[in-house]
Amino acid sequence: MLGFLFLHPRVYVADPQQTVLNLVEGETLARLRLLAEFAIIFTQALTAIWFYRLFRDSNEWAALATAIWGTVNAVVIMFSAIAMGVAIETALSSLDMEVKVAHIDLLTGLMSNAWGIGSLFFGLWLIPMGYIITSSKRMPIWLGRILIIGGVGYVLSACINYAGISGSWVGTLTIPATIGEFWIIGYLLIFGIRPVQD
Repeated sequence: MLGFLFLHPRVYVADPQQTVLNLVEGETLARLRLLAEFAIIFTQALTAIWFYRLFRDSNEWAALATAIWGTVNAVVIMFSAIAMGVAIETALSSLDMEVKVAHIDLLTGLMSNAWGIGSLFFGLWLIPMGYIITSSKRMPIWLGRILIIGGVGYVLSACINYAGISGSWVGTLTIPATIGEFWIIGYLLIFGIRPVQD
């Protein structure tokens, strides 16, 4: 996520012509940004499978849903990475500047929309994860509830954004998901998971 937060705005900006210049003059930074996207894809896929392994004894169906939807997250982000790779190649090509600008504009739109539509699955994988926690009581019940609320919030934010509704309040819908994600990471690192109750 650090690549998305810190590197991305230094390469990909609202003005496609400036983005072309950023890609040409800062090729190393652009490639680092792409490698950061690879890291997100890799860790997301591994995390999805790891959560399946962690939760399958509690509820195999919900654990499988978590793994599948979490893996779809990785696949969706892969579309963004593909667009970044093509953007770098396009910027460094011998095409006319007008053609480069048009292609880069399209590719940056693909990147942002991959993440935007990906919000559906960023939310969906949290819902069965939260359900497992609330039903198994292997972790704090409110952690599970926050994950479910956050998952629904992510799905709603994607639907609201693509319905053309805007407002600062839309971004607040994903706050519970962020809280839940940090909470579950911290809880697992500090306390682990309680044994399955018979």
